[in-house]
Amino acid sequence: MRKLPPIMVACLALAAAAACGSDSGSTPAASGSAPAAGGGAAKPLEGVKVEVAAKWTGDEQANFEKVLKAFEEKTGAKVTYASTGEDTGAYLGPRIQGGNPPDVAILPQPGLVQQYADENALKPLSAEVQAQIDQNYTPYWKELGSAKGQVYGVLVKAAHKSLVWYRQSAYDDAGAQPASTWDDLIKNAQTLSDSGVSPFALCAASGWTLTDLFENVYLSTAGPENYDKLSKHEIPWTDASVKTALEKLAQIFGKKEFMLGGSSGALQTDFPTCVTQVYAQKKAAMVIEADFVAASLGQSGAKVGEEAKIMPFPKAGDTAPVILGGDVAVVMKDNKGAQALVEYLASKEGGEVWAKQPGYLSPNRNVSPDNYPDELTKQLAQTIISAGESVRYDMSDLAPSAFGGTDGKGEWKDLQDFLRNPSDVKGAQEKLEADAAKAFKK
Repeated sequence: MRKLPPIMVACLALAAAAACGSDSGSTPAASGSAPAAGGGAAKPLEGVKVEVAAKWTGDEQANFEKVLKAFEEKTGAKVTYASTGEDTGAYLGPRIQGGNPPDVAILPQPGLVQQYADENALKPLSAEVQAQIDQNYTPYWKELGSAKGQVYGVLVKAAHKSLVWYRQSAYDDAGAQPASTWDDLIKNAQTLSDSGVSPFALCAASGWTLTDLFENVYLSTAGPENYDKLSKHEIPWTDASVKTALEKLAQIFGKKEFMLGGSSGALQTDFPTCVTQVYAQKKAAMVIEADFVAASLGQSGAKVGEEAKIMPFPKAGDTAPVILGGDVAVVMKDNKGAQALVEYLASKEGGEVWAKQPGYLSPNRNVSPDNYPDELTKQLAQTIISAGESVRYDMSDLAPSAFGGTDGKGEWKDLQDFLRNPSDVKGAQEKLEADAAKAFKK
């Protein structure tokens, strides 16, 4: 996710099922000869120094450092952490050019894997790391971390982007129930509107929220195979599958009473103001966004799991959509310590250490939901496991930034324009295709 870190807090009660698959929990480079604490024999990485750089600060940094400490205790390595701040590229660029990159970097989006691979700034992951990826991730995630026929990265931290947050009191007052299908969601919207509350607070001034909405509908209606093709621009945005998804969105965009302030109000509301409108101001009933909504409840007084509840993004087609954002670990200096650290982060054992900290969600399918400290994160983890091969990464973050990641341009602007005029599906498709074709040619 390009804007905010995922922060999960205690909430919904949902029984968490055990994760599928199994793993010994040990990593070849970090196990074997490592004795129990106080054993006296040398650990496999005794005296090895590793520097890792990531964007995290504050609590997220402190939680990650607990994972690094567990790695140190297991291997004998000494790990130092450097925060890149929000602009990872601005931090890493000068260090790469100066010939002194960190041993390991954790990148906020997969597009940077391709960029740095093209610059010969990355080292291929070792066979041991790839073995952990093969054991703990679906093939899609291995492909996502690959470039030029080599595996360079592994997703180690996720943000769950397939959620609808709703205000329980608004649902109770209207007599509505959480929706499992898109048609049910639209019926709920009408019920809520009839009860006198705006169904949705859309954060449409932040164009990325509209790409998130489109991607969930598209994955559900078009399926994972078409999702992959569209994300690579292997099929055009004028394809019939895109038309179907936009027509679904028009069921919301085309009814001004469904959006707080109508289309103009939605387009003037950024994220996280839309969260405030639902929970603090109580002007709307729902906000469609990721798990990090929990971090924006602020002074609203709404407690997650009580007044602030979630439902999985309702199925608009045959696929229950699960879309993730997240952070990818790469090796920038090919040494034993760097490869061992990434191997540990990709392992079941490393994932379980991290999962016990708040604000973390693992894309590793063998990290059991039972490891998480709260019910919301257990629920989110189980949806990732249950979705299996259908889980996908945020499409706009996979696209060239000129199309998928720039305010006032490309997909962000085209979907905002579609919200203004949802009757012109064909025109929206043509604009999207023209902008995508231009960006993907570069």
